[in-house]
Amino acid sequence: MSVKQLDLSVRNVAIIAHVDHGKTTLVDGLLKRGGVFRENQEVAERLMDRLDLERERGITIAAKNCAVEWKGVKINIIDTPGHADFGGEVERAVSMVDGAVLLVDAAEGPLPQTRFVLSKALAAGLALIVVINKIDRQDARPRQVLDQIYDLLIELDASEAQLEFPVLYAVGREGIVRRSPEGPDGGLDLLLDTVLTRVPPPGGDPEAPFRMLISDVSYSDYLGRLAVGKIYSGRARRNDALVRVDASGEAKPLRVTRIQTYSGPAIVEAQTASAGDILILAGIDEVHIGDTICTRDDPTPLPRLSVDEPTVSMKFTKNTSPFSGAEGTIVQATRIQERLEKETLQNVSMRLLESEDRDGFVLQGRGEFQMVILIETMRREGFEFCVGRPAVIYRHENGRKMEPVEHLYVDCVGVYAGVVTEKLARRKGRLVAMTSRESGRVSMEFSVPSRALIGYRDEFLTDTKGTGIMNSYLSGYEEYRGDFPERFGGSLVSDREGTAVAYALFNLEPRGSLFVVPGDPVYEGMIVGEHNRENDLNVNPTKMKKLTNIRAAGRDENVILTPVLPMSLEKAVRFIREDEMVEVTPKSIRLRKTTLPASRRKV
Repeated sequence: MSVKQLDLSVRNVAIIAHVDHGKTTLVDGLLKRGGVFRENQEVAERLMDRLDLERERGITIAAKNCAVEWKGVKINIIDTPGHADFGGEVERAVSMVDGAVLLVDAAEGPLPQTRFVLSKALAAGLALIVVINKIDRQDARPRQVLDQIYDLLIELDASEAQLEFPVLYAVGREGIVRRSPEGPDGGLDLLLDTVLTRVPPPGGDPEAPFRMLISDVSYSDYLGRLAVGKIYSGRARRNDALVRVDASGEAKPLRVTRIQTYSGPAIVEAQTASAGDILILAGIDEVHIGDTICTRDDPTPLPRLSVDEPTVSMKFTKNTSPFSGAEGTIVQATRIQERLEKETLQNVSMRLLESEDRDGFVLQGRGEFQMVILIETMRREGFEFCVGRPAVIYRHENGRKMEPVEHLYVDCVGVYAGVVTEKLARRKGRLVAMTSRESGRVSMEFSVPSRALIGYRDEFLTDTKGTGIMNSYLSGYEEYRGDFPERFGGSLVSDREGTAVAYALFNLEPRGSLFVVPGDPVYEGMIVGEHNRENDLNVNPTKMKKLTNIRAAGRDENVILTPVLPMSLEKAVRFIREDEMVEVTPKSIRLRKTTLPASRRKV
């Protein structure tokens, strides 16, 4: 590794936007324009999305740091997630920067997550730069979108200074930036120059005692635990004797073994770093997000990171099915607990609790999608375990039961608006706004309990024939709106262990929709399909056709079964009820009853 002497001129900026509005692609372009890569060097698209799941799903899950040098100034850039469930990453990112580039799609305009990320940027007092992206789309409407951005800022009580933001128009994928929608094409130079002029240099006295707020924690196989954060004052040097001030206010001594900073997407060694820069410290055995690293002579902590409270919980247990240990390498409850604890150390929006019956662990987070991503990550790591249905976290205020409520944005073809409204009304949703467009599509806004959206997204896509778009953000807590059915059909539950056969499944098809195919192993208590009626039904999916010496199997008509779609993790998590679980292994996704023996269940 090369040793890098840092420039005193620094800018710290975050790229914020709704999901799929082009943040990561824009960061790729900035890295290329900043001279991080050779002109003839081949660079993969969405370079900052390093996780396999990020590349597969086309979304950013964790905030990523990088840096470019521009006109003698080091610009630290943080690429943030756009999905609402990863809002904790946005909150962590804004604690390290002084400005934000707000990216908005020229056709879609501000969407629910735009509101969330923008509110966090405004609350942190960040300087804003607005970039209206994808102006090359046929349905682009940049001027109307700009008006919507102004309306959103006013609604969010932006200050006069924050309303005086520069506006740029871009085609991020092509590296095109303009000052006006019809203006001449410029390059990303224009955006980088705007960052230098609009985003203020970070404050902090380099001669004051050293203080650094930990905003991220990662791990290196070679260096151990790494603490990432912004230096608020002073200078950091290798082998400095410092202290870590934790949540209780206790100062614990430590010694920094290595100092690292960002250069492009890579991490490089540094001898020293000054106030304002984003730093990586190695050699700290125990550190948590929100801790302050400071000098021993002046152990004054910085204000800890404040993040929104979790709204969803999910129970994790070890796998207790008859197939336990057949496909996974990590099955012990202690290993599962250690992995979940590690996740909470790196994710400020998650908390881990012990379940009331002490047979598992309750993980709290921002949404079911955040949980699904963690579950998928763990199964790829070799874990085998069971999870329960996502449940919202209620509050009790003045004797009233309060529940989280979402502001839901729906965009669909007008002919489907009726069924969407009906389904959401059944789930205690309330229509608050509706707009019809010339294209024949309808935009609707609802106030919906968070629990109503668990399990609804697949149903919504079916009702809108895959053409609908829905997004939401947490609007707050309201009084409990009453019960509604989570699922209208019951479960078809296997009453024995064995192998599913075509003959049995063919005879079960009139009972409901099946989840298994011939040859799949089944066990007592495993859910093999959805019942047409509300109640559960015990069935035998292993039943063979009885043969006689008069009729042979080969003389009968071939059994033709309805094709079964593979059970995805998202679909499985959304399908189960409170008395059901998802069995997750590196190879399989199975549904099961929490209590397996039929004699101990109410059917």
